Amino acid sequence: MLWLKVFLNVKIANVTILLVFGGSPDENGETTLDSLLIDGSGHRSGAVAALRNVKSAARVAWAVMNYTEHSLLVGEKATKFAQSMGFKLKSLSTPESIKMHEQWLVDKCQPNFWKNVFPDPKTTCGPYKPKWKFSINSKKDRFSSFNKGNHDTIGMILVDENGNVAAGTSSNGARNKIPGRVGDSPIVGAGAYVDNYVGGAAATGDGDVMMRFVPSFLVVELMRQGKSPFEAIREAILRIKKFYPNFFGGIIATTIEGNFGAACSGMEEFRYSVVKNSGERRVEVMKVVCE
Repeated sequence: MLWLKVFLNVKIANVTILLVFGGSPDENGETTLDSLLIDGSGHRSGAVAALRNVKSAARVAWAVMNYTEHSLLVGEKATKFAQSMGFKLKSLSTPESIKMHEQWLVDKCQPNFWKNVFPDPKTTCGPYKPKWKFSINSKKDRFSSFNKGNHDTIGMILVDENGNVAAGTSSNGARNKIPGRVGDSPIVGAGAYVDNYVGGAAATGDGDVMMRFVPSFLVVELMRQGKSPFEAIREAILRIKKFYPNFFGGIIATTIEGNFGAACSGMEEFRYSVVKNSGERRVEVMKVVCE
């Protein structure tokens, strides 16, 4: 009998419904949330993005999946939907996030996610205007704005005793993001993906890059072809690194048989948690060295 959970985030690895708030304010100092749930038994999904003033983003994503025919709701209208489902409005800011934003302003809005604008976004705050002549070099300075300290994503893959696979993500996105930005976390195939005949995968890292490669979908498809979770993840990451050599991110995956693995790039090591169907269902913290 198989029972397995694999988690991207160690610190709250025993939480089934994921709650994230206050960690990554945008340029306006506001925290917004993204979340995705995928149910492999019926290949169903529900997601929210840029959700404002509602803490339980994963629960709202669950409501999208079960009470609508849609797959993704975004922004202020997603908040209105949450209210109609009985969720209460509450500011997502915390004393810590307020301090983060205040310090960011003191530091002349560094780092940020602007390019090809004036005034120079590397030395001053906005508002910015577009340059008529600009660079399209995708590799240049990509990680002046993105590292393991300025984003926060929680991911989970579950295989139950009947072999059904599910996955979920919850994120408050990249710190100091441009308001309205949505990363990979709520996007099916990017933030997470499952197939009840194969297994599942979930990702974290530079979501703006990752969503261009739908790595979670790719990992599941490579496992379908017979690759191990580690082999599949490594190939997905190498495909990204062909275009973005300094790519920062990590992916976890499991097969329906309970074979799991992880791989990463752009950091020294990557930690994740695993809960198996042993009597105690003990959380094991795993570690993989990144390439």
